[in-house]
Amino acid sequence: MHRPRNEDGEPVSDERAILDAVDRLLVPGENRYTRAELARRAGIDPDEARRFWRAMGFPDPPDDDAIFTDTDVAVLTSFNRFLDDDMVDPEVALQITRVVGQAMSRVAEAEVAAVRERLEALGLIDGRTDEEISAAVVTRSAALLPAIEGLLVYQWRRHLAAAAQRVVMTRQLGDAGLSLAVGFADMVGFTALSQQLEERELAQVVGRFEALAYDAVAGHGGRIVKMIGDEVMFVNEEPAAAVETGLLLAEAYGEDETVSDVRVGLAHGPVLGLEGDYFGPTVNLASRIVNIAYAGSVVVCAEIQTRLADDERFVLRAARPRRLKDIGLTPLWVVRRPDQPARRFPDAVVERMRARRGH
Repeated sequence: MHRPRNEDGEPVSDERAILDAVDRLLVPGENRYTRAELARRAGIDPDEARRFWRAMGFPDPPDDDAIFTDTDVAVLTSFNRFLDDDMVDPEVALQITRVVGQAMSRVAEAEVAAVRERLEALGLIDGRTDEEISAAVVTRSAALLPAIEGLLVYQWRRHLAAAAQRVVMTRQLGDAGLSLAVGFADMVGFTALSQQLEERELAQVVGRFEALAYDAVAGHGGRIVKMIGDEVMFVNEEPAAAVETGLLLAEAYGEDETVSDVRVGLAHGPVLGLEGDYFGPTVNLASRIVNIAYAGSVVVCAEIQTRLADDERFVLRAARPRRLKDIGLTPLWVVRRPDQPARRFPDAVVERMRARRGH
């Protein structure tokens, strides 16, 4: 079997050959420039080029490695021109680059994992060597490039439009600032469950958890801020919509046989938006509330209780005030639907938890 050789005529390892093949398939152009040559051709200071590369989430390559292509030169030149035109502050540009880099890293990891999982399901990599499996995954990923690229641009434009609309609405509020209902939904018993499941089963649980969360939140005009393993953070403009979302989450997870029950904590008030995330006392309050909620319950703060006291769609029952970490003694309310019996810890939840523990 012919083994590829480097420029000095020395045989290249199978691993190195695979990595080179990945670059050729997925990154346009030939690897020809070192880091210094890239910066010089792009007309940018080498330190700035390094910061840009790191902001994307990549480690520094060795100084003498020619890993950059004409595409890298074109992108870095465009980035440099972007800065020269004073369209955005350099630090803000790097901040945006970090956000995009984090998002693209997750997209890439998810795509590769999905491709491999599909190849396994179709039996196309049974009995193959690691090198053959890697080659199959790379080839299939490359075939998906046009569709994925179009999907990324489409979603980015849609999200950009939605974000711009939120900016307009915030400006209309003036000094009142931005107030949102913030919710956290936490999967109960996830740590113990993760110890009992195989990796594939655990991945299915996490995938199902995310799917149910996105359906429930988007279905009531909300937005997923982030998924943190067994927890989802979401926001709604109106407290009623957030409560409806919380109830739907509790019901959906309670009825699903794949995942554990969730507990939901909700708060409403001013928030600080930054890079698609939210911060401030309201966020902290919602996060603390979910930690003391029972499985299958939706617990809200006083602000939400006041706003929904006369809303016939919900029944709010005062819970025992709890001393929350870094907040103090806090009045709380449990929300349910009018046709839902008042239960402190539903028997169904107990039975489901016992079943999952093998009792």
